[in-house]
Amino acid sequence: MKGKIYLIPVTLGGDDFMSVIPQGCLDITRRLRCFAVEDIRSARRYLRLIDRNFPIDSTEFHELSEHTGDREAESLIEPALRGTDIGIMSEAGLPGIADPGSKLIMAAHSKQVQVIPLPGPSSIILALISSGLDGQNFTFNGYLPVREGERAKKLKELERRAREGFSQIFMETPYRNQKLFEAVLSVCSEDLFLSVAADLTLPGEFIKTRKIAEWKKDRPDLHKRLSVFVLR
Repeated sequence: MKGKIYLIPVTLGGDDFMSVIPQGCLDITRRLRCFAVEDIRSARRYLRLIDRNFPIDSTEFHELSEHTGDREAESLIEPALRGTDIGIMSEAGLPGIADPGSKLIMAAHSKQVQVIPLPGPSSIILALISSGLDGQNFTFNGYLPVREGERAKKLKELERRAREGFSQIFMETPYRNQKLFEAVLSVCSEDLFLSVAADLTLPGEFIKTRKIAEWKKDRPDLHKRLSVFVLR
């Protein structure tokens, strides 16, 4: 009998896992002994957070990063073909969204291995539903270009799509969030709405939706804060 692939939710950075991860998910995670993870050190830290006695030394960890090729992802599925359950774990939130977990998930489907998603926090979905912007039609764009000219061109494209009726969700690494925020204010039209959701589920959670003209008068400090942006 083949093993199963569990999509493991983790916190969005905080230690209060009981408030954001369902008990059933914790129970499943604690019994797994084989994981494919974006970062092994972070995965071990999380497992010890949810279970001080988790047997790290007797647990199998495989790195699944953006550099993992399709063939390598297929090889990571081998334990499941031998009957071992595997947990896929992202750096934060749910695997498979803005995360390389989708490679292994697709490999599982190709080998007819059952994939079981477990409920947990997604910063992207939480940002959208708390924005007040259109949740019926939306696009997640991931990370925008870093170079100023390319980023400005992309933002104009997102503005066009937003005006067509699709909320545009995007993000950046924490240390570049402020530059991205300032770029949005500089490039996009003042009548558009911009929602900023920072440090979701954490004590310093910040969620506000305003027109860009209003943001220009009151600019938050987003440097090194985990943030998701929604434009509409």
